[in-house]
This record gives sequence, structure tokens and C-alpha cells, in this order.
Amino acid sequence: MAKSVGSFLRESAREAAETCRGGWRVLVDKGPSQFQFWLIALGIGIGAGFAALAFRKAIRFLQSTLYGTKDLSHLHSFADTLPWFWLLVIPTVGGLAVGLILHHFTPDGRVRSVADIIQGAALYEGRVERKAGIASALASLITLSSGGSTGREGPVVHMAGVIASWVSDRIKANGITGRDLLGCAVAAAVSASFNAPIAGALFALEVVLRHFAVHAFAPIVIASVAGTVINRLEFGDVTEFSLPTATALQFYQELPAFLMLGGLCGLVAVALMWTIFWSEDMASHLQQDLNIPRWLRPAISGALLGGIAIFFPHIIGVGYETTSAALTGQLVLHEAVVFAVLKVIAVSITMAGRMGGGVFSPALMVGALTGLAFGLIATAIFPNVSGTTTLYALAGLGAVAAAVLGAPISTTLIVFEMTGDWQTGLAVMVAVSVSTALSSRLVDQSFFLSQLERRGVHIAAGPQAYLLSMCSVAGVMRSKDDPKAAPEERCWEMMSEGSYVDGSSTLESVMPMFEATGAAFVPVISLGREDEPPELLGAVFHVDALRTFNKALAATAAEEHS
Repeated sequence: MAKSVGSFLRESAREAAETCRGGWRVLVDKGPSQFQFWLIALGIGIGAGFAALAFRKAIRFLQSTLYGTKDLSHLHSFADTLPWFWLLVIPTVGGLAVGLILHHFTPDGRVRSVADIIQGAALYEGRVERKAGIASALASLITLSSGGSTGREGPVVHMAGVIASWVSDRIKANGITGRDLLGCAVAAAVSASFNAPIAGALFALEVVLRHFAVHAFAPIVIASVAGTVINRLEFGDVTEFSLPTATALQFYQELPAFLMLGGLCGLVAVALMWTIFWSEDMASHLQQDLNIPRWLRPAISGALLGGIAIFFPHIIGVGYETTSAALTGQLVLHEAVVFAVLKVIAVSITMAGRMGGGVFSPALMVGALTGLAFGLIATAIFPNVSGTTTLYALAGLGAVAAAVLGAPISTTLIVFEMTGDWQTGLAVMVAVSVSTALSSRLVDQSFFLSQLERRGVHIAAGPQAYLLSMCSVAGVMRSKDDPKAAPEERCWEMMSEGSYVDGSSTLESVMPMFEATGAAFVPVISLGREDEPPELLGAVFHVDALRTFNKALAATAAEEHS
């Protein structure tokens, strides 16, 4: 018995020593590179944080210059005292400047935002367009300063993505590293914009990378903290919104009301997204039918916004004054409803005009107004079992924003960190969970993924949907001189039957052909001019396409679970 115990102890000691030696080897071999990567993540976080800070201060400077007030926290109230023609001229001229910038510096006259960051992470190894990204940031800056009714998170996130892309190209980062650096930049930008380090990190993981891999967590947190420190060095440790009155929740009696509020907010979020998409389509049709130059489109939208602002200046800019009024219960029922409807219309006009900006801040405003309106009705009907109306406004703020972003976790934390009220988490989480569950059934999971789906980029369905578009036919096919090439005579027969694929296409166009025909291979051709016959390059075999697809899926799974 003693001998067996001694052998066991010696074997355990030997295994422990071997484990320590193995750990030391890992530390020596991979430790320095890991440390260097964290330093790069810290640098990107600092750069993205300063970019977000500069963007925010530039908006404040331009807004105060254009509208003539230094108290931007009450911009809407001050704008109500300005001459009507000034409210019309400022967004119109701003829209004209935006149109000229986008016309000359982007290939399609479209502002880049969060959706393009998600696409870059999924399809382009963490890279985004630099020239168009810088132009989009400048256009969004002018839009938000001159009265555009959107938010600053979209351009800030893409601006941070431009920084990460530049670094990734400099260090020749592979796909995994490039995506991690992009996540670092996004986390720092969000945390610097909203003083929300926890939510910034989770936003990058939940919305941009769309996974919670351990290898990405540490550098993203480092970058997020760096962005927050930069924000607090400038503005101090203050929340975005102030809630002077304590909120209260009658836990059991009031939970059904928050379930109902979540359902209402889900429908409001879907209505907001559908209205934006409908407005974009309508604006594109009108532009085409009336032959309007694309550089004039933002100016027309600016004029429409100015016309609304003459009567309702609350739509100007990000709208934090109105959001704060809703969260503190300073609005009556009809004001909350009217302002929410007008904000949806104003956001749709801004987006339809391709003026730039993000959708998160407008979603916060619409959500707070929706929650306040619901709370005013609920507390009037059941005064004895109801809490404060501001609690409903807070829950509505998170519920609409979470449904629009498709990010219930990070949005819930953003609400907590922006308001500093951690005591009402149950109400917010209930409303957020119901709203996101409902809205995800009616749209492609979020506003950003729906945007990509409308462009033909199928990311919402997961890697199995978009990985095929990343694998080129030319890299998979067997050429004509391959020992296991397809019979050339049979290839020509299939081509005469219309069964072939161009050499520049991807497996996304080939796989449906295999499913439809059951063929073992599909000829690959090169299309010349109209008067030239096609050239047979080879054939792509079903088994080769499946093998390539499986490898891509395995690599994606390994990254997401590492």
C-alpha cells in the first residue's frame, strides 16, 4: 500500500514538473508575441479613443458655431428662438457639403457605418475602406453639426475601423488578428463615445465579431479601457444622462407591464427600421426617375429636415436634450408620442438622403419617448401598483435600442453605464429580452444585418451562408491539364445545355447548381467579348467544393472557440 502511494506521488510530481516546463516553454515562445499584440491593442485603443473624442468635440464646436450657442445641452430650446430661415438654411447647406464630399470621395455616394464594419470583419479579414471611411466621417461630422437627425456612434465606429485596418496592413495581420484588432478599435470607440467600458467591449464581441472567443477578450478589454480613460480625462467620471429621481419597481406586480412594454418597443423598433428602409428605397426611385444628381440628394433631405425643425427643433442632431427630458419625466403624453413619431420621420429622411450618422442614438431617443408614453398610461390606470414613469422610459430606451442593434447584452450594459442606475436591471432586462425576441422574427436580426442583406451580403444567417462567397471558383477548380480533370467533351455538352460558371465567380453561385442538377462537376469558362467564343478553363467538382467549404467552416469554428 505504501509503495503504491509513493509511486502515485512520484508520478504526480513528475507530471507537475512536466506541466510547469511546458507552461514555461509556452511563456517563452508565445509570451513576448502575446505581449506585443496587447501593446498594439492598447495603441489602437488609444488612437480610436482620441479619434472618438476629437469627433465629439468637433461636433460641439461646429454646432455652437452654426447655431450660435455654447450650451449644447439645450440646443433644441435655443434653436426655437432662432429665425425660421436660419433653421432651414443650415441643414440644407450642410447637406450640400455632404453630397459633394461623398460624390468625390466614395464610389457610390454612400456613407460607411457599422454595417460595413461587420462586413469587413466577416469577409475582408478585418479591413474596411479607408478613403471612403475618412470621407464618411467628415460627411457625418457635417451632418450631425448642421441638423441631421442621427447619432455619432456609426461614423465613430467606422473611423476606428479605418485606424485598425491601417495597422493590420502595416503588420501584415492575418484574418484572425485583423478581426481582433478591428474589435479592439470598435470597443475603444464605443467606450470613449459613451463612457461605457464594459458595454464597449461586449459590443465589439456581440455585434462586430459576433462571437465571444477567449483569445479576443483580453485585447478588446484593454482597448476598451483605454478609450474610457481618454473620455474620462476630458469629461470626468460622469454619465451621459442624469437621473435625479430614484426609480422604483414593484417587482411582482409590475413585471407584466414591462413584458408588454418590451413587445411594444419591439414593434416600434421594427417600425423604425422599416421606415428607414422604405424611405431609402423611395428616395432612390425618385432620384432615378427625376434624374437628380447624387450630390444633390443630401441637400434635399437637409431642406426637408430644416422645414420640420422650424416647427419642431427637437429633431436637430443627436437629440440628447429630448432623451434626457423623457428620462426625467419632463414631457407629457402627447409630447412624448409626437416627438417619437417626428424622430422616426427625421431619422428616415436623414438616412434616405445618405447624409451620414448612426442609428443608435435615435433609437435611444425613440425608446425613451415610447417608454415614457407607456409609463404615463400605465401609472394612470394602475397608480397603486406602478412605479415611476421614468423607470418605463429607461426600460423603453434600452428595449428599442437593443432591438435595433440586435445586441441585447451590450445594449443593456450601455443603458446601465450611460445612466448610472443599476437598481432597475430586472425591468430593463425583461423589456430588452422581449423586444429583441420579437423584432428578430420580423427583420434580419438587426438594423445592420438587414442593411447588409438588402445589399446581397448574407451575414445574418451565419458563416454557412457567407463563407461560400469568400471561396473563388478559380481556386477550387481542376484545370484541363489536371490528371483528374473532367472529360472535355462532356464539359462542352454541359456548356451547350447552359450548365457552366464563370471563372471569376464564387462557390456561392456554384453550390445551388450542384443541388439542382446533381452533377459531379460544373464546367468553368472565361467569357470574352460578344464576338468571341467562351474559353474552357476546367471544371469545379462537387467534392472539391464541399472539401473547401468544410475547411472554411472548421477554421471559423476554431477561431470562435479558441
